[in-house]
Amino acid sequence: MAVRPRTGGSERISLTFLCLGLFMVYLDATIVNVALPDMQEDLSTSVSELQWIIDTYTLTFACLLLTSGTVGDRLGRKKLFLCGLITFTLTSMLCALSTSVEMLLIARALQGTAGAVMIPVSLSLISVTYKDPAARAKAIGIWSGMGGLALSVGPVLGGLLVDWSGWRSIFWVNIPIGVVATVALFLILTESRAPDAGRLDPVGQSLFIAGIAALAFGLIQGSAAGWTSALIIGAFACSVLLLAGFVAWERFTTAPLLPPSLFRNPVVMVAGTVNFLGLFGLFAAIFLLTLYLQNVNGLSTVQTGLRFLALTIPIMIASFVASVLAARVGPRWPIVVGSVFCAGGLLSLTRLEVGTGFGAYWWGLALLGVGVALTGAPATVAMLGVVSTEQSGMAAGILNTFRQVGAVFGVALSGALLLQRLRSGVPDALSAVPMPSTLRAEVADAVEKGELSKVSQLPPSLRQAVLNAVGSVYAEGMHLAMTVAAAGALLGGVLTLVLLRKPVVAVAAVRETEGGSATETADIAPNS
Repeated sequence: MAVRPRTGGSERISLTFLCLGLFMVYLDATIVNVALPDMQEDLSTSVSELQWIIDTYTLTFACLLLTSGTVGDRLGRKKLFLCGLITFTLTSMLCALSTSVEMLLIARALQGTAGAVMIPVSLSLISVTYKDPAARAKAIGIWSGMGGLALSVGPVLGGLLVDWSGWRSIFWVNIPIGVVATVALFLILTESRAPDAGRLDPVGQSLFIAGIAALAFGLIQGSAAGWTSALIIGAFACSVLLLAGFVAWERFTTAPLLPPSLFRNPVVMVAGTVNFLGLFGLFAAIFLLTLYLQNVNGLSTVQTGLRFLALTIPIMIASFVASVLAARVGPRWPIVVGSVFCAGGLLSLTRLEVGTGFGAYWWGLALLGVGVALTGAPATVAMLGVVSTEQSGMAAGILNTFRQVGAVFGVALSGALLLQRLRSGVPDALSAVPMPSTLRAEVADAVEKGELSKVSQLPPSLRQAVLNAVGSVYAEGMHLAMTVAAAGALLGGVLTLVLLRKPVVAVAAVRETEGGSATETADIAPNS
């Protein structure tokens, strides 16, 4: 029996609901940040546990991206995407119902796993749904814009939801979206597979996840457990051994997750490094600024989200400009300029103190946003310009993995630096505040763990004096983290100057867009 071709209407409906699913995935990487202080107060969590709420999601998401596309090709793209969508919806409900931080972390890990399935498989579904190359290119542009849209909307929407109905509402909002998208896509999508799908690399995938997780564990728990403790030294040692084993396995296996040959190319090395460092600084700033604005400056979640528009809107706008600029003048100088902008924006945040007004730092957030876009998009164009057509999909996946791993370590290291400063500076800062010694010890213990929400529970006569004292120490820790992130951004610019001396002709992305291949152009706009 002949198969009737799809109509344009069904293509657009499919794209709409695929993008709704993607929007949820990207949204949950950003919307949670503004809810962190509310979570901290409700669940009595430390800064380390807040770091895990962010990083558990990002870690599982980052580490599984490279495998899930191949799994979809082999088992069926519709089937796998719907499984991911249903899982994401159910685990969002589990997040909303969490009564402890441990339950929330398990749910966030499952959410990240489902998200990692949905992103690459959705791109494959768009590729097989849109037969016309021009229509496919437009659909890919919409697909790519979901990350930027979620990045812009997330903080404000999160603030509104938290102010309206508490932190659990940021997860409840996923349920109706997930249910509607699941039903619609089940009825509209047709199944597709790739008969020549690549082989899986379960050994490499396992080593990669375990190595990155051990490193993140050491960074996040180091301040609490002690940097010289057996637990933390063991975590770092395990990470080194596991990642060394991963590299050795990838050189040995015939179907590597990350082909070593790709990383012999300096353009690939530069593209991966600047994407890592860009997201490192971005997520470090978002994580620390959220706690600073709400716990130190006393802003509401809505006020915090509105201030983050100074960061997210420039990212969304500059991402489109940056890819066009890189195609015209080459990626080298946009990346260098973007690295300088990132460093400048991050260093401007070292001027923040207790009570600093928005007028003093909005331009720094905008500078950081433009810098992230100027490094991410041109680096992607550069990488797609030097890899073969057969490797371009894998290259796009590698870049996305570098971005997400950068986000993981941005939160992990910035939080570690903050906690280290709080532990060393809070006792002296509180010694100058007249208060009973027992109460001083209780406050010091809470604040040293990053639980600044405890300060709001103090009597009004003490609250402001304690906040001024510990807020200054918090600002110093944030300054240190921003300085480290700025140094990383400048390092990316220097590497670009040194390693990208030869012109890079970014023809692959253009060629594949015209030829109608979705995978190659997918990552031009940086994801959140």
